[in-house]
Amino acid sequence: MIKIAVAVTGASGSIYAKVLLEKLQQLKDQVAEVGIIWSANAYTVWEHELGNKDYEKIPFKVWDKNDFMAPIASGSSSYNALIICPCSMGTLGRIAGGISNDLVTRASDVMLKERRKLICVVRETPYNLIHLRNMTAVTEAGGIICPATPSFYSRPATADEIAYTVVQRVLQLAGVETGGYKWGE
Repeated sequence: MIKIAVAVTGASGSIYAKVLLEKLQQLKDQVAEVGIIWSANAYTVWEHELGNKDYEKIPFKVWDKNDFMAPIASGSSSYNALIICPCSMGTLGRIAGGISNDLVTRASDVMLKERRKLICVVRETPYNLIHLRNMTAVTEAGGIICPATPSFYSRPATADEIAYTVVQRVLQLAGVETGGYKWGE
């Protein structure tokens, strides 16, 4: 059983966060605990893109974005992974620069220094050179950059199914077996 923290930033792509959090609710046999950090803009973008406030119904522990007393802010915590979904380029830049100005960036720093899983589901297009260099810096520090780039091998028919092609990959990277489509299997 693993413990996963999820950070939701204000990047476009709230559907990825929604599908990820729904799937984590279904994986109680593998995931012992989930904690969430929301950026201020994450709520605004969710409401704009998804047209609801369903984030209020998610049953996981929520830490304030400035709560440096949250367990995930310390290397002594037992969280195995932090998934930032979606990950804004501003957040990625602060992580790459070692700037721990809120709980998302502090928790990211903890994951990197403890050699645990940091998975950044970046959502931007096109990338500029600064984005690419920041992705390189985070990768070289041990993080995983997993762009929110859906696959279509499984012939997804709905927006949620399309988002799930990314979420399934993210969860696999975090060490969770999700079933679902796998090429050639």
